[in-house]
Amino acid sequence: MTAQPSNEAMTLKVIAHIHTAFPTKFGIPRQSGLVDSLRGEILFTPEYRNADAVRGLEDFSHLWLIWQFSGAVRDSWSPTVRPPRLGGNTRMGVFATRSPFRPNPLGLSSVRLETIEFRPEAGPVLIVRGADLMDGTPIYDIKPYLPYADCHPDAAGGFTVQTQQHRLRVECPEPLWSGIPADQREGLIGVLEQDPRPSYQHDPGRVYGMAFGGLEVHFTVEDDVLTVTGIDCR
Repeated sequence: MTAQPSNEAMTLKVIAHIHTAFPTKFGIPRQSGLVDSLRGEILFTPEYRNADAVRGLEDFSHLWLIWQFSGAVRDSWSPTVRPPRLGGNTRMGVFATRSPFRPNPLGLSSVRLETIEFRPEAGPVLIVRGADLMDGTPIYDIKPYLPYADCHPDAAGGFTVQTQQHRLRVECPEPLWSGIPADQREGLIGVLEQDPRPSYQHDPGRVYGMAFGGLEVHFTVEDDVLTVTGIDCR
């Protein structure tokens, strides 16, 4: 039997968008699940605001999100990329990384499903935790995470083993924290602990600025200590 040729291209439909605290990519955790306290809301596009489409989803604790690197869409691609965690100087094969600069700019994230809210104007809304997506990111598909099939504790981590996460100690004057709601503060601390700087920048005198949930957060980093120097409303 001769196999039928498959189509070389297909059209993906955007089924939802996620709303997060990150208006830009700076500061977004490098992987999903690293900062569980980060809250996100997934709102379906009008065609998919159907309660039947999420029937049974509440029985799962975690989800897979398939989404578009909307800030990295290009007409061309390169077979090698420079992973930031390797200092931006070492080239690796694009398929050996999670770089956004891929032939198809698709991302894959595992998030925790906190609850499903049903809103008159928006239909079912998924409240998730631990997302690593920019605000407004288009989502192409949502699938339940299956522990018996998706969890591989003995898996090899390749070059990422030598670049595994280290946490910074976050210091901030209490008056700066006082105006931030407790739940938002927890997420912000978690993001700062992950060291949001580009891996190749280590200037202790540099003041960085990061947009987060309507705030502009300024900080410096010296050794393993991140010091918040200012928090302003945007």
